[in-house]
Amino acid sequence: MRVVVGLSGGVDSSVAAYLLKEQGHDVVGLFMRNWHDTTGTLEGDCPWYDDQVFAELVAKRLDIEFHYVDLSEQYRQRVVEYMFSEYEAGRTPNPDVLCNREIKFDVFLKEALKLGAERVATGHYCRREEWCDNEGVTHYRLLSGRDTNKDQSYFLCQLSQQQLSYAMFPIGELLKPEVRRIAEEQRLATAKRKDSQGICFVGKVDLPVFLQQRLAAKEGNVHEILPHSPRFVRECSKEDYKALAEPYRMTVRDGKKIGTHQGAHFYTIGQRKGLGIGGRKESLFVIGIDVKDNVVYVGEGDNHPGLYRKALHINSEDIHWIDPSMGMHIGERRRYEVRIRYRQPLQQAELIMDTEGLYILFDEPQRGVTQGQFAAWYDGDTLLGSGVIAK
Repeated sequence: MRVVVGLSGGVDSSVAAYLLKEQGHDVVGLFMRNWHDTTGTLEGDCPWYDDQVFAELVAKRLDIEFHYVDLSEQYRQRVVEYMFSEYEAGRTPNPDVLCNREIKFDVFLKEALKLGAERVATGHYCRREEWCDNEGVTHYRLLSGRDTNKDQSYFLCQLSQQQLSYAMFPIGELLKPEVRRIAEEQRLATAKRKDSQGICFVGKVDLPVFLQQRLAAKEGNVHEILPHSPRFVRECSKEDYKALAEPYRMTVRDGKKIGTHQGAHFYTIGQRKGLGIGGRKESLFVIGIDVKDNVVYVGEGDNHPGLYRKALHINSEDIHWIDPSMGMHIGERRRYEVRIRYRQPLQQAELIMDTEGLYILFDEPQRGVTQGQFAAWYDGDTLLGSGVIAK
């Protein structure tokens, strides 16, 4: 089988290519460049040209075809523009999830098909399974990786059945130390390379500086809300899931001004660093942002009630089922495990399908429920679906 591997210049995709070749596949390496601008990029953070050099060295070592493609315009349109618009609206997007849905398993997939690919492989720590229904139709499941410390299924939570039909995840059954060991045994150039961090294909950035390419700095006030504020008192039962899913509505009258900032759209719920306000027993955390009036609300201490909510809501148009045949009907309730950010331990919750969309009611209050991020729900190892958190 002809398989195109997305060689990123990292150890994971390198070992994925090696394993596929060992299995007898006709393996092709394809490196994609997705970003040119270095504005806000922290110095020394794996520039793209180093990544390409390492990808080429791996392809040479494995004696496989190597190709290069520049997808920076598509990445800018589909991922970066989305980032700017979401931050401007006061939401916090997840560009890695978008990158996988819009770039790696869409634009990149199309480029791979031009090279004669029958499948496309990546170095993600996750797995894929096939099953047939009673009518003989093939369905695809997305499973978490065997390495629970590295599981990356969350980043693929927006993939479709068609995208999964082409996908291969060769290292999904391996632990990270095993991947490193294989790379060293095969003397791959990436064996000891650090894992990449930061925004997908952009790298580690100073976010305010990066965002100021499009979003102007604008001085506003920081207001502290004390933990005993009546805003955080909710006498709700589990059946009041709609009320529990409402964000806390704070105003400047609920607290006092303790500082200034350079733009509410540069902050996100749960953020601790970057406030520039010291002299406290405990750290200050962002508990609310108002981009309309340019106000950042903060609370002191990791246990501040403004950081925690019991429920969240996803609009109907933003609900995504990896296998639509598993979707819920209005009025239906199911129990699943849910995470609202990468690497968060799975949380017990009830999903409630309502005429207004999907509500997720957690057994325990969740820290930092953030508009714009993705909630993903699992049944055991299987990632069933996801959606953009509306509130």
